[in-house]
Amino acid sequence: MYKLIKNSGTARLGEFETVHGTVKTPGFMNVATCAAIKGGLSAYDLKDINCQVMLCNTYHLHVRPGDDVVYDMGGLHKFTGWNGPILTDSGGFQVFSLSSLRKIKEEGVYFQSHVDGRHIFMGPEESMQIQSHLASTIAMAFDECVENPAEYDYAKKSCERTTRWLIRCKKEMDRLNSLPETINKNQLLFGINQGCTYDDLRIAHMKEIAKLDLDGYAIGGLAVGEPKEDMYRIISAVEPYMPKDKIRYLMGVGTPGNIIEAVKRGVDLFDCVMPSRNARHGHLFTWHGIINLNNAKYDRDDSPIDSECDCPVCKNHSRAYIKHLFKAKEVLALRLAVTHNLYFYNKLMEKIRDALENDTFDAFYSKYVDLLDTRIK
Repeated sequence: MYKLIKNSGTARLGEFETVHGTVKTPGFMNVATCAAIKGGLSAYDLKDINCQVMLCNTYHLHVRPGDDVVYDMGGLHKFTGWNGPILTDSGGFQVFSLSSLRKIKEEGVYFQSHVDGRHIFMGPEESMQIQSHLASTIAMAFDECVENPAEYDYAKKSCERTTRWLIRCKKEMDRLNSLPETINKNQLLFGINQGCTYDDLRIAHMKEIAKLDLDGYAIGGLAVGEPKEDMYRIISAVEPYMPKDKIRYLMGVGTPGNIIEAVKRGVDLFDCVMPSRNARHGHLFTWHGIINLNNAKYDRDDSPIDSECDCPVCKNHSRAYIKHLFKAKEVLALRLAVTHNLYFYNKLMEKIRDALENDTFDAFYSKYVDLLDTRIK
């Protein structure tokens, strides 16, 4: 259940209640692809850095260890130790990324596992069954993520198929949630808006799926290589047609600047591998811009990653020490860097919420939208 607390223009401050806890929005979901954050962080570490939601990957967990294994272990919450909300994606984007190994038909998608090459079929019903086994808080509908740019006619037919698949997802989830053996009988379903970078397709598709009265709505198929200006334009075009009383999720986005821009345009929820992936390569976010610890100037720098950050890493370690760990190929380097970046992203969302609550979001936007994406040389 989404509760809108207040608006600042199109930007929204709200809360999203789930069976596994309440998410304050705008919020960031921390990506734990295989039920773990890459970089050596556990579910218990996430709690210490103020994470609200963990996102796990349906396709990867289906391939390994198998959703039946996770089900037998009591679902993702018991399996990982995370007791907050968990969102599982549908597998659609992963199938999209396996373009050379897949074949799309009306019933679903036939593809090969990237791990062992075995043949897999996944359709709307199968995706819902896997996610029900995983027992996540939120399940994403199975959709087709089309590459940008795509031919208009193909994009239109893809939207129509995604709508048909969404109807099948909803029917199957209703069935699964009614079964006595289902672990989470309150599993929520989010639909996904598609349409590439065609405004009219995006709007028509959003109008169509809004009729299904789902628990939330996502904008998918962006941040896959198109210019950011196209992404912002599509968000602004779609937003007026998204239900005001439902949570809104922009999938796979993005940089701090991207997030601030999307919040301004009415988005509530985000996820991205960027903070953890960049951290593992020494690229760290600060309130003055992005630093690259691989630069020689940090060899003897005894200051923290960010003097304005109060994360456990910045409280205890210097840039010089963390850079040494990277050069020595110590695993601790990844753990410390990822911890900092994820803390930064969650603090960013907290500051955005504070700005919305205090009617200072416009000033926050002006100060940080470009600064936080700037690379410090």
